[in-house]
Order: sequence, then C-alpha cells, then structure tokens
Amino acid sequence: MMLSVENAHVKIGAIVALRGFSLSLGEGEMVGLTGRNGAGKTTFMKAVMGLHKLQQGGVSLDGRDLTKVAIHERAALGIGYMPEDRALIPDLTVEENILLPTWVTKSLDGPARLETVYEILPELKEMRARKALLLSGGQQKLVALARALAVGTRLLLLDEPFEGVAPALSQRLADVIGGLRGHNMAVILSQSELNHSFDIFDREFVIERGANMAAKENA
Repeated sequence: MMLSVENAHVKIGAIVALRGFSLSLGEGEMVGLTGRNGAGKTTFMKAVMGLHKLQQGGVSLDGRDLTKVAIHERAALGIGYMPEDRALIPDLTVEENILLPTWVTKSLDGPARLETVYEILPELKEMRARKALLLSGGQQKLVALARALAVGTRLLLLDEPFEGVAPALSQRLADVIGGLRGHNMAVILSQSELNHSFDIFDREFVIERGANMAAKENA
C-alpha cells in the first residue's frame, strides 16, 4: 500500500481524538472517510500531515515512516492537504496562494505545477490576480484545492471539500476530484455523510469516536 496508517492514537489535551484508527490506500486509489462532526476525520488528516503527534501507532508513505519526517518536508514527498477551513492568506492573490507551498519546496517546479493546476481548474486562471479575501466561500474552496494540487503529486488529503458550498460549485468540485483518476494520484476525501460524491470512491472508511466502523467497497 502507498499510504498505511495503523492503530493511530492521538490525544488533544484531555480528549482522545483517535482510538486505534487504521486506513490503507493504494496508488491512484480514491477513498472516502465518512463520520459525524467530531468523529476524528480532521484529526486523522492532521496526523498524516504531522500537525498532530501520534501517541501510538504508525503512518508510512511508500514504506517511509512519516513520524520521522518534519512537517515542512512532507510536501516534498508529494502530499497535498486541503483543510476544511481553507486556510488561505486573505491579502495574497489567488495565484500567490496556489504557489505558496511550492516556494518552500525546492524539489518542485512552481511555474510547471501552476500550469498543471490551471489545466485542471481553468476558471482560477481568470481570477488569478484577485485577492483571496474578495472570493466567495465556494471560490475559496477551489483555490484551497488548487493549492493542494500544486504539491500533491502523490497524495491528496481533502477535508470536507463540499461543506458549506453551493450545489453548483459542489458538483464542480466533485467533477474535478473525479477527473483526477488516471493521474497516479491517491485521494482521501472526508465528509460528514454519504452524498453524490460516493460514486468516485473505490472504498469508504467510516470513523466513529476516533475508531474504525464498517468499511464499504464501491462495486
């Protein structure tokens, strides 16, 4: 498996947020991570990114122990992360927000990655000079996805990309994510409940109170 998370335990303050959660992902595979608010979806993604430390368990990418890789070095491994709250820098332009992670990742050709992003999301090229604070919530989601794509050559972690997005933009996001098949890019997409995006998944992992529930395979 390309990504392997085994028996992950994470404690945030006094709260145990992950309780032995495990997930595996093959190259080019798309999986859903479904659970109610507070179930541990965001904690899981932040643990993969190194933003939360594992108290127990392990996480590896292509057999490499990620717990021994510094947070700022993970983008160079081809991991892109789209947080639920978008986390754009308001005073930077759309293009600057997209390029931001490439500026600190010397192994990436920023202009080349930008062109790839614009091929996938051409509408962003038209608004590349606009500041992020002038965008709608849905447009900001597209920019956050583009920023993740700029560095996510191997793995994309998409945290609640459809949350709070109008139906038309939600469908656009689903179309873009589904269109990533064939790019040798694996995707983990979290959501609070099953929706129209389920048909893009190969498998679904269900998380409840930080632990695995029944997993489903999309026939």
